[in-house]
Amino acid sequence: MVEAPNRPRSRADLFWSFNWLALQGFGGVLAVVQRELVEKKRWMTPEQFVEDWAVAQILPGPNVVNLSLMIGGRHFGLPGALAALAGMLAAPLVIVLLLAALYGSVADLPMAQGALRGMGAVAAGLITATGIKLIATLDKNAMGLAVCLGLAVLTFVAIALLRWPLAWVLPGLGGAACLWAYRVLGRLEEHPA
Repeated sequence: MVEAPNRPRSRADLFWSFNWLALQGFGGVLAVVQRELVEKKRWMTPEQFVEDWAVAQILPGPNVVNLSLMIGGRHFGLPGALAALAGMLAAPLVIVLLLAALYGSVADLPMAQGALRGMGAVAAGLITATGIKLIATLDKNAMGLAVCLGLAVLTFVAIALLRWPLAWVLPGLGGAACLWAYRVLGRLEEHPA
């Protein structure tokens, strides 16, 4: 795999970078994280981002927090992981506490409820746009583009249309995908190109 051209300069760089990411993507950071870490800072290649994001999603806890720990740990060990985590959580914690106090006084107003629905639509659009942007990296996936897209469609159908619980879909389709990937990667090891 191709290495990313840049890396964080220090633990302070990790802290402030993840603090800035958290402030930009408040409530949903996938699009922001991908743009900042891959396109602007170039700490990761698109392929590295997709692989690390996939791992971050299956670990317990918020995806971006898991990703910050992985990146911080990769470059500066435990102190780097803690610096990235602190950067990810510091400012948002203060903001959430202030917003919670403010929202308590306006929660019943139709304008506040409408604003929250609008923010939800924007977040869904950002996630969709990022997913479309990252489809190109599936071409290099060992399972192949067709299998990856098939799994995405099956997951959408299971959750959005059939309304199956994520607790069933994740081990079902996720487990099948893991087994398929294990089989494909095993064949690649036996017969390298």
